[in-house]
Amino acid sequence: MKKHLIIGNPISHTLSPKLHNYWFEKNKINGKYDKVLLKENEIESLIKKIKTKELHGMNVTVPYKQIVIPHLESLSETAKITNSVNTIFNKDGKIHGDNTDVFGFQESLSNKNIDLKNKEVFIFGAGGVVPSIILALTNLNIKKIYLSNRTLKNANLIKDKFNFIEVIEWGKIINCDLFINSTSVGLKNNESLGLNFENIKEKKIFYDVIYNPPKTSFLLEAEKKGHKVINGRDMFLYQAQKAFNLWHNLTPNIDDQLINYLYND
Repeated sequence: MKKHLIIGNPISHTLSPKLHNYWFEKNKINGKYDKVLLKENEIESLIKKIKTKELHGMNVTVPYKQIVIPHLESLSETAKITNSVNTIFNKDGKIHGDNTDVFGFQESLSNKNIDLKNKEVFIFGAGGVVPSIILALTNLNIKKIYLSNRTLKNANLIKDKFNFIEVIEWGKIINCDLFINSTSVGLKNNESLGLNFENIKEKKIFYDVIYNPPKTSFLLEAEKKGHKVINGRDMFLYQAQKAFNLWHNLTPNIDDQLINYLYND
């Protein structure tokens, strides 16, 4: 049996095991996918199981997307550019890290026919997924990216890598076409970023990378004001689809039957 894991902290909210185990069954693959809550000092020994093929594949979520990199033996170009890994597997005998978040984010917008060419975007947060979002937005010919984070140092670290972005003081809102919450604020009920969007009058797009719960306070408040809201569901599905393809050289279906199984069971 091909064993797979997702590692992170927190991890209870993830639908990755439900999704991948569904695809194993549909595609008649003898595989199993579990989630593991672990501490940073436990990462190295677990990743080594990719080398020995005790583990066939691994996904990585917050806060470990950068932390795993020193334990890997090769990286994809996308992982190198973003310094972020969410998919690990044995490639040519080496522990290989890849990034499917860039693909997932791009597809989540392209499939909704959202054209961002020459548009402006405001990102809240400076965590592990942000470099992937910035690279995806660049691929979509975005005009301007603003970034704001409570800890200024972390925002500036991202600016060091992508010097074309503009770092904005936390709490200050610039009028943009798309607002993205990349933080984990919203995973728990009644959590709020505490930001004021009252001056954003025209209809805009608010995107939250969180997919469970389906609507965070960030999206609920935007929806009340008539803005278009998008959660992280499609990004989650498309990044998982690409990871599955890297592991098994097969692209699983994303269809209504899958959506109903994941979210309505």
